[in-house]
Formats: sequence, structure tokens, C-alpha cells
Amino acid sequence: MSTISRKDFLKILGLAAGSAFLPTVRAQAAIGEADDHVAMLYDSTLCVGCNACTNACRQWNHTTPEPDAEGLHDAPQALSADTWTLIQLYKEGDEYAFVKRQCMHCVHPACVSGCPVQALQKTPQGPVTYDPSRCIGCRYCMYTCPFHVPRFEWDEVIPKIAKCTFCYDRILDGKGPACAERCPTGALIWGRRADLLAEAEKRLAEHPDRYVNHIYGKDDAGGTSVLYLSAVPFEKLGLEDLGTEPIPQLSEDTARVVLPGIIIGGPLALVAIHWISKKGAWEETWPL
Repeated sequence: MSTISRKDFLKILGLAAGSAFLPTVRAQAAIGEADDHVAMLYDSTLCVGCNACTNACRQWNHTTPEPDAEGLHDAPQALSADTWTLIQLYKEGDEYAFVKRQCMHCVHPACVSGCPVQALQKTPQGPVTYDPSRCIGCRYCMYTCPFHVPRFEWDEVIPKIAKCTFCYDRILDGKGPACAERCPTGALIWGRRADLLAEAEKRLAEHPDRYVNHIYGKDDAGGTSVLYLSAVPFEKLGLEDLGTEPIPQLSEDTARVVLPGIIIGGPLALVAIHWISKKGAWEETWPL
């Protein structure tokens, strides 16, 4: 007959209580100074949809092309494990605009907060990197990302996650992201986040009739390192109104209340069941 001792019971409670707060500590430790982060400004009004950025990303990261129906051209339609950035077209009547898709490299990344094995990390320079050797393929980052960016390698035997890393290897070498350096129209520029925000504010002030009066990513979802200017409402480009509260803060505030109840309550429930079914064994191992 199996039993549970007082020592084992207290050990379970201690481990459960401690683990309930680990995600919050890890997420807070990863956050750096946002003004000094490496960032990128995308001006949709200057984009011509040439997808030079997509090709530059593919060449630098050695990803596999995704051909069109005729198999003649690399023509990805959405982010995937092989396409980490691309240009999409919004069109409604006579109104149209291009929009760049990629990881937003959030100031407070929900994917980093949610990853149970720290495969995703917020670097001091700003980019959110990914270490496939740590990844266990749980896909929790796909659920926590408010921008639906991480993609799963569905066709691999041992699948992992794939996403833009902001060309972190190039950043460490003093270069910019490959996509920004390849852009022929200046729709993409990179630099210090505070400087890019100042440039965006300048464009809004000088050309109020050209832009929606908002810099997407300045405060959205707590701020991102990829910033947007647009002539059409951002919702039409698929950039949702997420508020200004950091996404990890919302989930972690809930976790502080819910997780202790689930994690600590679970062992208590098991103990209760154990006690009801084996009352005699309980009294022998933990006399009251």
C-alpha cells in the first residue's frame, strides 16, 4: 500500500509554490532599455512591394524558396518556417497599401515569457533570438505571440520553431538587418529605436496629410522594435489594436492568481483523494 509522508507533502508544496513564479522572474530579467535597442522603421507609403527584403532574408538565412503555382518564382503568401519576412498587399476598391510581415521584436516579448525552456531570449541589443537546440517543440510561443509570428516546421521529422531573429549575427558585427540594407526605396531603415521614433514623429509632423497619425509599435503591446507608418488604418493591414499594456504583464498578472491555485491546489487535491481512499495509511504516516 502506497503512502505519503509529511516530509514529501511539504516538499511538493514548496516546489509548486516556487515554480509558479519562475516565468515572471525570467521575463523581467530579459527586458533591457528600449530607447537603445536596435530597431527598424517601415514606411508603407514608400514601399513598392518588390520583396527585395524577402529575398535578402532568404539569402542571408539560407531558407528554402516557396515557388508559385507554376514553380517559376519565389512567391510566399504568408510567414512560414522558410519565410521569415515578406510583403503583403492590402487592397479595397481604389485604396491599397503594402505591409511587411516579420517578428516585431517586442520590448516585452510574450514568446520569451511563455517559453518554458528559454529557447527564446530577449538580447540586450533588442532582438528576440531563438536557440533551436533548447526548443522542445511545444509551440507555446505560437499561442502567446500577439502578432502570430512563430512558425512550426510541420514537414520535419523533429520539428522546431522558425522566425526572424533581426539578423542578430549581423547586429553583433555592426551591420543592419539584411532586409533593411537591401531595400531600394528607403521604406526600411534601421538604427537606434529612440532615433527612429524621432524620425517617424518628424515625418508625421511634416506630412500630416500622408499618414495615419500614429506610429504603430511605439507603445502598442508595450512597444516593439519594428515600427510602422501607414497611409491607411493599421487594422486594415492586419496590425491589431492591442492596447499599450505589455502582453506578458497581462498573462503574468493572471498567472500570479491562477497558477498558485492550480499548481498548489493540484497536490492538495491529490492528497485529499489519497486521504479519502486510504485513510488508514494517512493516519499511520502523518499522525495528528
